[in-house]
Amino acid sequence: MSLTKSSLPGGLVGLPARDQPPRASGRRHKRWTRRAVFGLLFAAPAALYLVIFQLVPVVFGLVISLTAYNPLSRNLPKFVGVNNYLSLFASGGFGKALLVTGQYVLEVLPATVIIALGLALLVNRPFKGVGFFRSAFFIPNIVSLTAVSFVWLWMYSQNGLFNDILTDLGLPAQSWLLNHDTALTAAAVMRVWKALGSNMVLLLAGLQTIPRELYEAGRVDGAGRWSLFRYVTLPGLRPMLVYVVAMDIIYLAQSFAEIYVLTQGGPLGSTTTVNYLIYTQAFQYNQLGTASAMAFVLFALVISFSVLSIRGIAGGNK
Repeated sequence: MSLTKSSLPGGLVGLPARDQPPRASGRRHKRWTRRAVFGLLFAAPAALYLVIFQLVPVVFGLVISLTAYNPLSRNLPKFVGVNNYLSLFASGGFGKALLVTGQYVLEVLPATVIIALGLALLVNRPFKGVGFFRSAFFIPNIVSLTAVSFVWLWMYSQNGLFNDILTDLGLPAQSWLLNHDTALTAAAVMRVWKALGSNMVLLLAGLQTIPRELYEAGRVDGAGRWSLFRYVTLPGLRPMLVYVVAMDIIYLAQSFAEIYVLTQGGPLGSTTTVNYLIYTQAFQYNQLGTASAMAFVLFALVISFSVLSIRGIAGGNK
């Protein structure tokens, strides 16, 4: 390889032209600077939105949770430290709301995941009209939860659809939402029906990512349907199942709309979830400090479940 030498004053010989370090182009540097500026300008609206409408309210709520504040009074918020949090765990109302929320999650979550998995397995097979069935199962998910709650409120009423069916069968009508023993379960049934569509689509997407070669290899080895489901389908679906379960827990722990429309926390507090209790404390009793403390305790629980779901996904991918 021939090398080109550069001559320097005084008879000195410089480095070969190819070995000299490249010089940064000022024009290229300006171009990247412009790109960075334009990138920041495009990201600025989203960043401002997050700061103004997400971060600032969270920080303000945290400050308010450490105070005793009634917005209807002329007094400024009075700093009380962690007394609001200590009073929550000492009061029976918040503990009961936590139990109701936990019961609600346990009534909705298993049924939703199991039925959605069955529907996903059903519509994963090609047959005539499979697109129609997928759309039909998903339609409830795109309807507003409040609108769905009003429809089910009518169906649960004394002259609603469910009591009409019972009377046609010769059975007595029931007070679904006025009975202490059935009100929460009635709300849970409605939420199961509402959540099936989204869970089915997510699990269907997970099923379609499992390689078909694994099923073919299992059949060659003599595996039956149950063995294929247990050793191929479930392990392949594990990351998606963990995600679905975690997201359902997060959404169900914050249930409010269906409770407000169907029962308004009654009868006798049997359907008062934590989110509904926060609403009553903030907008009925005007105790913003207590309500904010409840919200941050619920937030801590949601974060805990999120961390558990992430660890579950990481464990499933090892």
